[in-house]
Amino acid sequence: MNHRIVLLIAAIAGLYSPPAFGEAVTLREAISRALDSNQLLKAASLQRGAAQEEVAVSRSRYLPRVYLESGALLSNTPSKVFMMKLDEGRINPASDFTADALNHPSARGDFSTAVKLEQPLVDFGIGTGVDLAGKEAETAAVSLDSTREQVAYRVYLAYLGVRKAQAFRDIADQAVANAREHGRLAEVRERDGVGLKSDQLRAATAISEAQQRLISAKNDLLLARMRLNLAAGGRQGDALDISGIADLEQPLLAQGEMVAQAQKSRPDLRIGEKAVEKGALAVRQARNAYLPTVYASAGYQLNDRDLPLGRDNDSWSVGVNLRWELFDGTSRSHARQKAELSRQAAVALLENDRREVTLQVTESVLRREEAGLRLESARAAVRAAEEGRRLITLRFENGLSSMVELMDAETALNRSRANLVELENGFLGATGEIYYKAGVFLKEVMR
Repeated sequence: MNHRIVLLIAAIAGLYSPPAFGEAVTLREAISRALDSNQLLKAASLQRGAAQEEVAVSRSRYLPRVYLESGALLSNTPSKVFMMKLDEGRINPASDFTADALNHPSARGDFSTAVKLEQPLVDFGIGTGVDLAGKEAETAAVSLDSTREQVAYRVYLAYLGVRKAQAFRDIADQAVANAREHGRLAEVRERDGVGLKSDQLRAATAISEAQQRLISAKNDLLLARMRLNLAAGGRQGDALDISGIADLEQPLLAQGEMVAQAQKSRPDLRIGEKAVEKGALAVRQARNAYLPTVYASAGYQLNDRDLPLGRDNDSWSVGVNLRWELFDGTSRSHARQKAELSRQAAVALLENDRREVTLQVTESVLRREEAGLRLESARAAVRAAEEGRRLITLRFENGLSSMVELMDAETALNRSRANLVELENGFLGATGEIYYKAGVFLKEVMR
């Protein structure tokens, strides 16, 4: 029964054929592709463009507004009927100034067409609005930088994920080969009359379990490569392989210098600084609401009794209007207080973020040191496990150790190898995290 299970799993493993992994790229090539094609970056770039357009929208308020209006009116209201005739130039003193014509006119229609212009002369709110839109555009630009850092770091982690999956696949491959060799030794020992049937059955079970782990490892590798392709902005469903190791240079700056670098370079801190600047502009905008505005206006008008856009008579006007709101029910004072409180909140959040960044950089430096020490211990453990497995294998071949001891040694070796892969990836990831927390990951990795 166990032999049939082994044959079945072997057949499945042989038929299993994952999709092609595609081309292999270096870390820098993968990041370069992501910077060109990643959808998150495209979205951030479009948002920056939208913010820049908003600056143009705000600045356009300095320019004049020109309107074309055309309408029709039918009425027997005395004042409106009289003004229609007056605008059309159809007043007849002999008939239109009688008591009956003035008080009880017949219904009358009028078509009016006007071109109007409005030009701001003094409006302090426009300038502050332009400044606010400019800060939003600057924030969007910094947000794009932040997204670039995030995308590059995600590619780096995905690259490490492929590296780990490859190593686990190799470990699973080796485990299958070792299990088969142990099975061969068990068969030889049984054939020579010095082995047990149970050893051969246990070896067959170990082969089956190792093949199952290999199938899972191959799937994990395929998924890791597809995640890397997704992070790099590749086509949906494709997979991307890695070429070389994702190694970064050891940080040369001391912990305090890395903290200072982070305070200067972290995009999220720069976004917080922009929020404080926007808060100050919002306070200024609220104060500008107390100031008067001055606008110039001009117009040209056509009126006709019978035709739209007709011209029985025309007229023009120019003027200047000052508007100063003296009392608004205290809404402006509350708006100013709201803006000031929002500014203070932005200052507090920025200070909290600065402290958080200091802690993050400190933690990343300590975690990297810890990862380095654990890595050395894991390498020693692998060497010890390999030697232990070698000695147990020799003892098993000579009948001095049982199959159980050999399987335990094999399991311990595979576990130590997997742990070493995890810690190697952890150390590489910790190095990248230091640069990412310092806000210079993209600069360092593309150097």
